[in-house]
Amino acid sequence: MVLPFTPFHLGPGLLFGLLLFNYLDLPTFLVASVIIDIEPLLALSLNLNYPLHGYLHTFMGGTIIAFLLAFAMSRVRGALAPLLSLFKFEPKTSFKGIVLASLFGIHFHILLDSPLYSDIKPFYPLESNPLRSLDIPASFWIHAFCILSFTAAGIVYAARLVSRKS
Repeated sequence: MVLPFTPFHLGPGLLFGLLLFNYLDLPTFLVASVIIDIEPLLALSLNLNYPLHGYLHTFMGGTIIAFLLAFAMSRVRGALAPLLSLFKFEPKTSFKGIVLASLFGIHFHILLDSPLYSDIKPFYPLESNPLRSLDIPASFWIHAFCILSFTAAGIVYAARLVSRKS
């Protein structure tokens, strides 16, 4: 059984967040890449009669959450500055960068999950999932991409630190 919530989404979140650091807010992008998995977590832990991947795993629901997340992250942005400086990041992101990070992170999560899970309806109110793959290798490749993205993010981060010193 594949878990409906995993840290796999942090790999692409870190990689794209680092590569697009000057355009997207990294903390927002990281939170956005995992936040909608609160839905399966709550459905499982509270034993809800609700699909593991319901409304939040749709582009419509994800967009609403993205704007709420952008608003929340813009409010806590100052409190995150010391944490970012600990990792040698100088935050320069605008509200536009926070909104873009939120939208991109959540929508990318939906795109990665849609081929994997039969209960996702990404284009709700349409009941079908044209992105769904019944192919076992699709699951392998998506998980491999996430793991390799995490490794690549480590390399990008190390290169970023080295280039700052020179």
